[in-house]
Amino acid sequence: MLPALFLTLAALAFTLFRLWACRAQLLDMARTLEETPAESSLRLTVRLESSAVRRLCCAVNRRLDEGRDLRLETLRGEQELRYTMACISHDIRPPLAGAMGYLQLLEAEPERREYLGIVLKRLGELEGLLDELFLYTRLQSETAPLECRETAALPPLWDALADLCPQLEAAGITPDLRFNREDMTVWGDAAALGRMYRNLTVNALRHGGGGLVISGGDGVICFSNPLGPGPRPDPEHLFDRFYQGSPARGKGEPVWASPLCGS
Repeated sequence: MLPALFLTLAALAFTLFRLWACRAQLLDMARTLEETPAESSLRLTVRLESSAVRRLCCAVNRRLDEGRDLRLETLRGEQELRYTMACISHDIRPPLAGAMGYLQLLEAEPERREYLGIVLKRLGELEGLLDELFLYTRLQSETAPLECRETAALPPLWDALADLCPQLEAAGITPDLRFNREDMTVWGDAAALGRMYRNLTVNALRHGGGGLVISGGDGVICFSNPLGPGPRPDPEHLFDRFYQGSPARGKGEPVWASPLCGS
């Protein structure tokens, strides 16, 4: 009887010790969570050989990592938005200043009616910038979700080129269209495709050196054009949002521009 009683007491003592150790470990984890700032890269550790406690620790660490990643993403988004607003402010000033200057000339020389056309052009540029800002904020706030489906790839391109026909003619550019089939489809949103086509075409007009080739096949659309005068862009940053290698903004600073190719 004594050996059996001794074994029972030993097992009970061991169980009580394990319960005490688990409680101490949980209290230590709770204290660490309470005393550590939210922005810390905290990770909990486990001293106790317990699969349940280790599982809990791993679950808490995953949530801590997810929270940290979310905070970093939010911080990056806020920094990007502030920089974007600064860029937009920079880009809005020239057309506004130009429009005001020509209005002053009109007041001084009423017979110079051609200034009215220039004013309207500058204000149109301003309207385009504001439209881009509005679209950007909608996309960032996810109030303009994309409705992706199997979509005809070329009709939005024809519409975009038709809308930009006056600008293309004024620049003396006739797009060279090269498609092995006209019924090609892509997985995407038709309205978003149209915006992409328009942005890439406008970029070729603003920053290219003349000529524009638009080709495609097997679900890929490619825009290509010679580089315009000025510094060559850094290929490593072509797909960075708002990137343009412009000395006016400093080397490699991003501004309102799109990549040279899109698919």
